[in-house]
Amino acid sequence: MSSKIGFWLVLITIAAVLFYLLSPMLTPFFVAALLAYLGDPLVDRLEAKKLSRTLAVTIVFVVISLIILVFFLFLVPLLEMQIRSLGEKLPGYLDWSFGMFGTYLQEQLGVDPSILEGERLKDLITSNWQQTGGLIKNVIQTVSKSGFMIVGWIGTLALIPVILFYLLRDWDNLVAYIHDLLPRAIEPTVTELARESDEMLGAFLRGQFMVMIALSILYWLGLTLIGLDFALLIGFIAGLVSFVPYLGLIVGITIAGIAVLFQTQDALNLLWVLLVFVAVQVIEGSVLTPWLVGERIGLHPVAVIFAVLAGGQLFGFVGILLALPVAAVLAVIMRHLHETYKQSNVYTDESLP
Repeated sequence: MSSKIGFWLVLITIAAVLFYLLSPMLTPFFVAALLAYLGDPLVDRLEAKKLSRTLAVTIVFVVISLIILVFFLFLVPLLEMQIRSLGEKLPGYLDWSFGMFGTYLQEQLGVDPSILEGERLKDLITSNWQQTGGLIKNVIQTVSKSGFMIVGWIGTLALIPVILFYLLRDWDNLVAYIHDLLPRAIEPTVTELARESDEMLGAFLRGQFMVMIALSILYWLGLTLIGLDFALLIGFIAGLVSFVPYLGLIVGITIAGIAVLFQTQDALNLLWVLLVFVAVQVIEGSVLTPWLVGERIGLHPVAVIFAVLAGGQLFGFVGILLALPVAAVLAVIMRHLHETYKQSNVYTDESLP
């Protein structure tokens, strides 16, 4: 028994050390594995319609590639344009804000507005904004400082689609191979835990990810209809953080409310912002979540936040990619341990002091 425990401890230690040492080069593999995990169910559905595995993989691969291409060629430049436009209008917004707040301080509290040092704060904010603005430009400038970094980025980007195609094609074989390697004594337990982990992770990644995209589009369209200048940027942010229940709603209303006040300087327009977000929340609760996520139980919001932050802190971008899969597996294991403990003598023995 002790030799088996020692064997598994040594194996886990070696795997952890290798993962830590190789983490900088593992990014394309984990990105491709994540995309393959998301796309494999669609490949299986196409196979069920009498398509060959290779043809089904090719179709899914093309769809995923087009989605990523549209994001980088169209959405990212649009977001950058809105960020740049916000930077240009920021000084005027700050002047209006300091004027309103200064008037309130003087009339209601008898405080000299000069204590705000409005011009100094405005210069500080606008200068920092100009330095951080221009996402694509800054990335290109940073990367172009090193020829080796350019080669590394190009190599990483080129590897992802190649690895993705082969993982999609051989995903079922890979799962079957890992299943065959499991020690027979623990195979039923590990298989059950893997099935539960897949259900939990799938409920979040496949279902909630589609909900996030749909919410971003709906927020964008709704805010555009009421004439908000930065509808795309605000809708993207609100949809992105909506993986935590009500966080997207709170963040979206806050940012959109501030933006509409800056733009129109009329508090009544806050009602239009509130109407947009309430309408989208009704659509999410009655249509999107039941249709895309269903009754499957996903990860707890607090667990999601902690997993992403901890993964990024420990292993950088690779840790962020692995955070949710690892959190899903750990959640299932903890639930299994909890059930085992409730059925054990340690829990049920009433003779213990």
